Amino acid sequence: MTRGSLRMRFSLAVLAWIIGGLIVVGVGTSALFTRHIESRFHAELQQHLLELAELTIVSPDGSPRLERPLSDPRYAVPDSGFYWQVDRHGFPPLRSPSVTKGGLDTALAHQPDIFHRPANGPTGVAMTYGFTRPIADGSGYLHYLIATDQRHLDDVTKAFEAELIGWLSLLALALLATGGLVILYTLKPLNRLAGTVAAVRSGSARRMGGKWPSEITPLVHDLDGLLQANEEMVSRARLEAGNLAHGLRTSLAILTDEAETLAKGPAGESAITLLDQCRQIERQLDWHLARARAKASFGGPGTEMPDALLPIIAAMRRLHQARTVHFEVTGGPPATLAIDSRDFAEIVSNLADNAGKWATSLINIGWHTQDGGLCLVFTDDGPGIPADEIARAFAPGQRLDENIMGNGLGLAIAQDLARLAGGEVRLSARVDGSKGLVATCILPIKSA
Repeated sequence: MTRGSLRMRFSLAVLAWIIGGLIVVGVGTSALFTRHIESRFHAELQQHLLELAELTIVSPDGSPRLERPLSDPRYAVPDSGFYWQVDRHGFPPLRSPSVTKGGLDTALAHQPDIFHRPANGPTGVAMTYGFTRPIADGSGYLHYLIATDQRHLDDVTKAFEAELIGWLSLLALALLATGGLVILYTLKPLNRLAGTVAAVRSGSARRMGGKWPSEITPLVHDLDGLLQANEEMVSRARLEAGNLAHGLRTSLAILTDEAETLAKGPAGESAITLLDQCRQIERQLDWHLARARAKASFGGPGTEMPDALLPIIAAMRRLHQARTVHFEVTGGPPATLAIDSRDFAEIVSNLADNAGKWATSLINIGWHTQDGGLCLVFTDDGPGIPADEIARAFAPGQRLDENIMGNGLGLAIAQDLARLAGGEVRLSARVDGSKGLVATCILPIKSA
């Protein structure tokens, strides 16, 4: 994921939604549980307080006592946090066995209605309930108190919150995982769109085509329309370029013929200058037409190796048969190259023809794959090129030997066409130290 990508935006939105939602759920659930458990505690304390009042009787000596213990055994455990107390003015207070020190505040039990509030108890802050009732014979009042330490409620709440956090954490992980799967599924058409665009760009497909979600379909249709318009424009441009080249070549041939005729007459020096300029124009015309054709190549099925190579080598054998130069093809693995077949033929014919012109008797052609590309190697047994002259050999119109037929454009055109396809042409000496030149053409292999 890169910054600003749709995947990053979706992920951040899902993450914020999950975190925000779980925080709201956690806080709300905790508050709801706390309120529910508090109401249970308070209802239970009120019941115990009423039970205490029902079980309290007055002894003949006027002191309060219980007919039997309360039904909840926790009031009998020392320092359990569950306490009760009955007071009568002028008599010692009656307390539960759980009270081992201190006592409850009698001031909370001086009203006829049940009253409660947090107050200090024997072992800490306690939820304390109290009320008062008159004795049946009218001899006074009994004050009833019952309390439970606040820690019991807090412990229950904390235990619930700890468990809630654990479950919410698991839920968060599950939601993040499913959210990630949802994002992958939702963005899958965009990934397919990117792959299809790459396929069109590499030439393995000509149109976007296929079935797409309704939100992407208009974009795909527009892209297909753009590709169609681009192909039509390129076709028209190539046709016009061909027509222009044909017209220029016809006029240039006439000018060249006239210049050759004039060179035989008294205006020989001027005619030779004119003839040189005509040949220069012809070289530039060939150069720029080759570049225009390569740049116009768009898409296409690619070039199959060795099917596209063998006919070209057969033609080179016939072209150079007068020099008795042998073209030997050692072969290599089959591959589909990401280059137009006409551009491939132009590169191979130029390299093979150049090797045929310089070789003494043998030219070896082989190929192998390397780093996702195909290395097509032409090795001849000619005089070779000095290392400091190799760069000049690729310059358009440069001829290292004027006695060899040619216009000095072959290597330059091969290099330019290879680079436009994403490859390269290299020249080097033979690794075995013998005379000759090695021309290596590296071309990309078409992805599946």
